[in-house]
Amino acid sequence: MILSAAVDQPTLEDFGNDVWWIVLIKVVGVFGVLVLMTLFAIVFERKVVARMQQRIGPNRVGPRGYLQSLADGLKLAFKEDIMPALADKPVYFLAPVLATVPAFLAFSVIPLGPVVSIFGQQTPLQLTDAPIGVLIVLACSAMGIYGIVLGGWASGSTYPLLGSLRSAAQMVSYEIAMGLSIVAVFLYAGSMSTSEIVAAQADGNQVSFFGLEFTGPGWYAILLPVSFVIYAIAVVGETNRAPFDLPEAESELVGGFHTEYSSLKFALFFLAEYINMVTVSALAATLFLGGWRAPWPISIWDGANSGWWPLLWFFLKVVAALFVFIWLRGTLPRLRYDQFMRFGWKVLVPVAFAWILAVATMRAVARETDLSTGQVALFVGVPIALLVIAVLLIASRASNRATRLAAREAAAGSNHPTEPEVLPPPGPRSRPSGPSRAEGGFPVPPMDLVVPPSPRLRRRDAVAPEGAVVGTGRRSTTTIEEDVDD
Repeated sequence: MILSAAVDQPTLEDFGNDVWWIVLIKVVGVFGVLVLMTLFAIVFERKVVARMQQRIGPNRVGPRGYLQSLADGLKLAFKEDIMPALADKPVYFLAPVLATVPAFLAFSVIPLGPVVSIFGQQTPLQLTDAPIGVLIVLACSAMGIYGIVLGGWASGSTYPLLGSLRSAAQMVSYEIAMGLSIVAVFLYAGSMSTSEIVAAQADGNQVSFFGLEFTGPGWYAILLPVSFVIYAIAVVGETNRAPFDLPEAESELVGGFHTEYSSLKFALFFLAEYINMVTVSALAATLFLGGWRAPWPISIWDGANSGWWPLLWFFLKVVAALFVFIWLRGTLPRLRYDQFMRFGWKVLVPVAFAWILAVATMRAVARETDLSTGQVALFVGVPIALLVIAVLLIASRASNRATRLAAREAAAGSNHPTEPEVLPPPGPRSRPSGPSRAEGGFPVPPMDLVVPPSPRLRRRDAVAPEGAVVGTGRRSTTTIEEDVDD
């Protein structure tokens, strides 16, 4: 049982007792917050990226361009809704809904503040909570994959299908790393409830280091730095954001899974992406950054964690996490797909497993022995860290062995210079001679290739005033003899 750090700290017993109109206010509030945060995130991203690239950014619609995202949403609403001829219409219509609805549901277990008074009713600033609240967020994020996959498949086109399959593989892979990264948080907090995880970070931990007693930090981003780094990397891949935006790689897949979508259906995919960004940022603030509690030194003020003030601290943390998303997009280039998948499966997942083993070992040793926290960190944590570093160095050295040998041979002068390139003699260009494509030569298209005219372009007789030139709707193939005959 986790003790409440304050009188207004909500517990699991505080949920499920609200009257129906309080629940309705919370539902409408969560919906409005997510829509407003989406509008803010779009303008915020365009402003920050413009600042990084020394541009002005949006500055026309509204004061200083802050209503540009609202204008974009209205524009999408009034655009023509195009339905591809080969699309599976029911699935094509339901796919954006399947991507958007779970994104809204995932935010229902995020704690926004303590217990407050709404029209005389004492209620926590959280829609609901459960003993497995964090797993609800993971389940909702997994459901969003179905909307993306079905949207690409139902479009009846090749590039959306490839983008949806790539997105599914990417999201499943990095969702495993994201889930493993928060296991250590469960071990420390002793619960999977989001409100109780926030309560566990309320007060600093009492640390004893060889007789010295002091209060350590309470945020899990400091206590569990490896988990926090793995989570930060995994959620960028989970949300398909740059530099991991491979399902929407314009140079490879046109636009990815939503290439054939337009109007409000495209807006729903766009809305789901930004809501997922807000949700994973809010979850990062809840699990690792103390939730709605004020950071130090603001927490010294007695009223910082009571009333409606925690809403401000919570959304400041969310905006800071959104800034990191935008910062990465404006800084890092897109990864190659095989490198990206290899990094997820061969680096993040093994490191997450090793970190869970180390944390569980330290917790078990501290519970079963009389050693203090500092002694456990010194006698158990440091040897485990040195062992992990040694294994990583040996693995890196083994994987780079061929490169080192080639560099050593080049330094010893074993590489022979190549023969100078001989340029062809000047003259008229001709088709290069050599082995044909069937014999293993380089595929060269025939120079005498003639493309037949399209059967849909018919030559029609047109009547025009004297001296006027009338187009036939196709490329001109009229010869001089035909002009003479006419």
